[in-house]
Amino acid sequence: SIPLETQFARVPRASMSAWTTAALRTASRRTLSVRPLTPFLPGAMNRNMASNNKGYDILRDPETNYGMAFDAESRKALGLRGLLPPRMCTMTDQKRRILGQLSRIPNPLDKYMSLMALQERNMTLFYSIIIDNVYEMMPFIYTPTVGEACQKYGHIFQRPRGLYISIEDAGEVREILDNWPADEVHVAVVTDGERILGLGDLGTYGMGIPVGKLNLYTACAGIHPNKTLPICIDVGTNSPDLINDPFYTGIPKPRVRGEKYDALVDEVITALNERYPGILIQFEDFGNTNAFRLLEKYRNTVCTFNDDIQGTASVALAGIMGAVKVKGTQLKDETFLFLGAGEAGTGIADLIVDQMIEEGMSEPEARSKCWFVDSKGLVVKSRLDKLQHHKIPYAHDHAPIGSLKEAVEILKPTGLVGVSTQGGAFTKQIVDTM
Repeated sequence: SIPLETQFARVPRASMSAWTTAALRTASRRTLSVRPLTPFLPGAMNRNMASNNKGYDILRDPETNYGMAFDAESRKALGLRGLLPPRMCTMTDQKRRILGQLSRIPNPLDKYMSLMALQERNMTLFYSIIIDNVYEMMPFIYTPTVGEACQKYGHIFQRPRGLYISIEDAGEVREILDNWPADEVHVAVVTDGERILGLGDLGTYGMGIPVGKLNLYTACAGIHPNKTLPICIDVGTNSPDLINDPFYTGIPKPRVRGEKYDALVDEVITALNERYPGILIQFEDFGNTNAFRLLEKYRNTVCTFNDDIQGTASVALAGIMGAVKVKGTQLKDETFLFLGAGEAGTGIADLIVDQMIEEGMSEPEARSKCWFVDSKGLVVKSRLDKLQHHKIPYAHDHAPIGSLKEAVEILKPTGLVGVSTQGGAFTKQIVDTM
């Protein structure tokens, strides 16, 4: 035990439990055996100092480095005398110093890089700052700044984070996974980089998303960072700009699809469950062609969920149910019109349908309450031969409608859901029409 003066915000246990329950309920339609999640509070890391770490090794290990917060007794016992400035500086003072440095950095991407560098040298200080200032720091460690960070990932690259598994590793994934130092992992966030945020195919530059998302798992849900694993599956990229980028971090070849792709993903899922039984696997930012079918393939056999389909849907449904409660109606009384028919939109609609069924509606009745407008207009049955499979359940028998405005006028929805990158679509005229 190392005596350190620290001031850490606590992660509410009740909130952590609710978040975990929601995630696991969304993960599968049937009960799965999963390992309990390890709670994380930055101060708890003080008790985990490896007894064999001494001197410089402590300061170069982000898990054991507390900067100038080591007191005189600790510095003597751990061989740190002379390796740190003489004056002790509490964690509170160190947080103030870092926040002051961040305030003097005008560019959000530079703030992101500064915070990532801090995480690499002092994990305790990093998470303490994020937890204490989550609303201020979240835009820098995740969206929107992480989008620019991913676009420039190879150009701002400092140290590797997470695990990279490429198509060239096929047949040896378990051996690759055994290189990961943690003997116990509870959560893995996995991407293949094909649909990063609204930015498209970024290949291995998409690793910034699993890294950022798991930082939020720790800061907001209390999951210990050592029990998390960011993974990028590299099957190439279809972006000519990245293929020709000299700093691109992945295989500079077009994407592999079909049987070889499926075999690699299956090998990754199998290896993860072999080494870490019961691990929660979150699919993140897969393209539409793979996201839905991979979720359906694995949801009833392993503990998994797709954040873009189910995570977004959980938050959206919670907001809708809150609005319905204020309105004094039931969900089944409402009609929803979605602008955008991708993973997020149909995922939200699926969860709305599930809730309507719980309120006594049949599935066909519930689906008839959800309508979609995509880039081609209203999703209707006359377009079936050209629709992606995830849109088909919401293709209703109706005359074609070409615009959102016209759809609002004719369908008279009571709820409008925006899941498109088309900004400014919900005009005052459209809202007034509702």
